[in-house]
Amino acid sequence: MDPPGRPAGTLYRGHEGMWSWVLHRVTGVAIFFFLLVHVLDTALVRVSPEAYNAVIGTYQTPIMGLGEVALVAAIVFHALNGLRIILVDFWAGGTRHHKLMFWTVIVLWALLMLGFTPRHLMNVFSH
Repeated sequence: MDPPGRPAGTLYRGHEGMWSWVLHRVTGVAIFFFLLVHVLDTALVRVSPEAYNAVIGTYQTPIMGLGEVALVAAIVFHALNGLRIILVDFWAGGTRHHKLMFWTVIVLWALLMLGFTPRHLMNVFSH
C-alpha cells in the first residue's frame, strides 16, 4: 500500500532521470544490434563475395539512408548521455545538476543532428 500523499503505482513519473535511463538503454540496444548485423554482413565477404555485394547494394537505398540518420542519432545521444552519466557518478555536484545536464545533452544532440541530417539526406537523395 502506498503512503498517503503519494500517487499509487510506480515511483517513476517520466522525469529527466527516467527518460535519460530509458533512452540510454534503448539506444544502447539499438547500437548493439546494428553492430551485430554489421559484423555478420561484413563476414559475408569471406563466405560469398556475391552475397556480400548484394547486401551492400541494399544498403544504398533511401530507406537505409534514413536508417543511418537514426543510427547516428542513437550513437550521438548515447555518447553524450554517457558523458552525463560519468559526471553524475564522479562529480560531487553531479546529482544536484543532473536535470540541467540532461537538457544540455538534449540541446547538444539536437544541434549536432541539425548539422548532420540535412547534409546526409542531401547525399542520400541526390544519388
